[in-house]
Amino acid sequence: MKFQEIKNNIYYCGLNDCDRKIFDELIPLEHGTSYNSYLVKGSEKVAIIDTMYPPMTEEYIKNLEENKIEKVDYIVENHGEQDHSGSIAALLKRYPEAKVVTNAKVAENIKNMVDVPEDKIKVIENGEELSLGDKTLQFIIAPGVHWPDTMFTYLKEDNVICTCDFLGAHYTFEDVFAVPSVELEHSAKRYYAEIMMPFRIMCKKYTQKLKEMKVDMILPSHGPVHKNPDYILDLYEDWTSDVPKNFVVLPYVSMYKSTESMIDYLAEKLENAGIKTLKHDIVDGDLGDLAMGLVDAATIVLGTSMVLAGPHPASVNIAYVASVLKPKAKFAALVGSYGWGGKLFDLIAQLLAPLKLDIVAEPLQVKGKPKTEDYLKLDEIANLIIEKHKSIGIM
Repeated sequence: MKFQEIKNNIYYCGLNDCDRKIFDELIPLEHGTSYNSYLVKGSEKVAIIDTMYPPMTEEYIKNLEENKIEKVDYIVENHGEQDHSGSIAALLKRYPEAKVVTNAKVAENIKNMVDVPEDKIKVIENGEELSLGDKTLQFIIAPGVHWPDTMFTYLKEDNVICTCDFLGAHYTFEDVFAVPSVELEHSAKRYYAEIMMPFRIMCKKYTQKLKEMKVDMILPSHGPVHKNPDYILDLYEDWTSDVPKNFVVLPYVSMYKSTESMIDYLAEKLENAGIKTLKHDIVDGDLGDLAMGLVDAATIVLGTSMVLAGPHPASVNIAYVASVLKPKAKFAALVGSYGWGGKLFDLIAQLLAPLKLDIVAEPLQVKGKPKTEDYLKLDEIANLIIEKHKSIGIM
């Protein structure tokens, strides 16, 4: 990716990484990702806002040199994680006069993570400003929007804000400006679900703050630049809302199809009642798809087989993941099948406890295949879920 002017001497100088398949050794990438860096030329000073993922540092520095960037006064670091801070040392070597400008928490992180010398760091406070001559950078510390160290950089005269990971997407592109599409919305929602949803309350707060600021552009650190900020802010307003949708996710693991048959039965009953459902095979499914489902779900129905005397490890993992992602779901049900006995739901219930879900019925534990009386209990669970959805006004 070469330089592209965004607005009035503000340039995109990031790179696409089309080949990266997994992020943080955890998150599958459907379209690779971009690492966004921005160069701001003031009448007196030059600043770079966020840097580059370490394996791409050489290409990044080469790009700056090819575009005749001979002077950098400030390296603004909005967040200490290495996909944004990984090239600071190389930039300081290339531009030894530069100072790294950031908040105290990022300063501590980059000293430990990327070996930035303390004497090269200028620590700022929330609301503090930095002049580049005809441009002013204002720093908005936004803790809890992904990491405790996160901040935004607002370019006052241009009414443009760099939001780091907030409002981003794992998405590659040729033109830096966002073109609304089903694919982009999918990528942005998947990114929110996997990375931002655990911080939904803070995301809701800063979504509203940016709406009130009425910025002209949003410049995230992954994914395209938003010339129409309302596009991404309206999506976040929906995703961070406290009110779930008339939607049930049903993650399950089924060794001999018994649990799967219960999940299928419940899903059909709910669909017939007008509730949208997502059945998710935990073993074969994409975790990102489940995370996106959890963004909207009012109810989680977790199905599991028993292994030895406890729940299948894959279902335990999903219960843990759900508790970490902190979706806004209100209700839950647990169903499963076993062969020779044990405790199927105790550990799962314990892991889900932090979500404070209303468990709509006694967990249904079936020996072998479900029988007539079990299907009657599944009817009861379906009817209870329907009534719960009606009780909060979503159907």
